[in-house]
Amino acid sequence: MGTTITRRRSPWVVFTRHDDPWLSIETSKLQEQGGRVIRLDGRELREPDILFAAFTRKLRFPGYFGHNWDALVDCLHDWHGHGGKTKDIAVLIDNADSLLGAEFLGLFVSVLCQAAWKANLQLDADGVPDQHRAPFASHFVFVLDSTSPAAFAVAAASGMDVGVELKEGRLTATLTGDDWPGGGSEPGGSPPASQ
Repeated sequence: MGTTITRRRSPWVVFTRHDDPWLSIETSKLQEQGGRVIRLDGRELREPDILFAAFTRKLRFPGYFGHNWDALVDCLHDWHGHGGKTKDIAVLIDNADSLLGAEFLGLFVSVLCQAAWKANLQLDADGVPDQHRAPFASHFVFVLDSTSPAAFAVAAASGMDVGVELKEGRLTATLTGDDWPGGGSEPGGSPPASQ
């Protein structure tokens, strides 16, 4: 099965060109299923403080959001849906070319992967499904205007426990290692449905 943002499985982060037909097909499918597509402007995310403010504004984070990387993981994986039929979400970062030189890009990709892993699987610290939280599809897409997705490979892979792969012209990122039960997808290896 190919890369998707409509199901609860990895990869959690995708870098692709704005004219990639996959992007419009996947976002349309997600919206048809009742999911939400939220767009951020990469030109507004070049500094961590501004990035945290943009996420807070667009995703309507609660007032107690701590404006740091750990708090971003927490608020993204505990997202409440804010009016959608489902909590399923894809966050698209338009004009993401401007983030290529950002010193924190590897950390940012790792944080997004961690948040998506937690939201999609809702596992506790032992890798057991959390009985109190329903999993939901959560993915992040860096939408590039003119830069090749491959140009982001080294920076994206520099994040903690992030593995990247170039497939079908898209750079995908997911979590690797023993700290992430399920190997980046649902435990047991079968891709879950988003419902």
